[in-house]
Amino acid sequence: MTERPTTVLVVDDHAMVRQGLVSMLSAFDDMQFAGEAADGEMAVQVYERCHPDVVLMDLMMPRMDGVEAIKHIRERHPEAKIIALTSFASDDLVEHALQAGASGYVLKNVTADELVKTVRTVQHGQRVLAPEAADAIFHVIRRQPQPGEDLTERENEVLARMVEGLNNTEIAHRLMLSVSTIKFHVSAILSKLNVTNRVEAVVLAVQHGLVPVPVNEQDIPPAASSTSSPPAASPRT
Repeated sequence: MTERPTTVLVVDDHAMVRQGLVSMLSAFDDMQFAGEAADGEMAVQVYERCHPDVVLMDLMMPRMDGVEAIKHIRERHPEAKIIALTSFASDDLVEHALQAGASGYVLKNVTADELVKTVRTVQHGQRVLAPEAADAIFHVIRRQPQPGEDLTERENEVLARMVEGLNNTEIAHRLMLSVSTIKFHVSAILSKLNVTNRVEAVVLAVQHGLVPVPVNEQDIPPAASSTSSPPAASPRT
């Protein structure tokens, strides 16, 4: 039995672009045009009426942009498969579209074969990113701050003492600062590390190697001596 065609909703604020996309889809027997919309608000309404298999969603539109439309549709229909189809792949636009729930991100300069291949792939539950979108994601990841990188030198000193297990009074004595100053630094450390207490801060610091972990000398076994005497013989009975 022949599988039914994949139904596609086309969303773009330019009529000629919509017509071009419909023409591209119509050239393939397994694609079926389900409807069209000129902005995000209309896209949400049309989706409710026709429940297409896949949505081709422009991102830059009046009234409601594509990112907001993706959010609205996915909130009501988590199973919705939406491909962001736009002219460029800025870091923020790619990040926001994927966070909203887009299953794919491709540029409008794709060929008909590439577009239909993307629709088929997304329809089968997989994700597709244009090379430009993948590059944008790498940029986003690289620019995200790593835990502890915004700590000041003094805050790192205080955190190191916290890892040693010292309390505020002991840290103040060690660093020759007032207890109130130490409390201020501890509060700043908890905020910057996005933790709620000292234990979480210490665990995160150790896991990410933010400060040297102190070694307890008592836990280190003494090195064996090459000149050590043999064990004494047991006395005979």
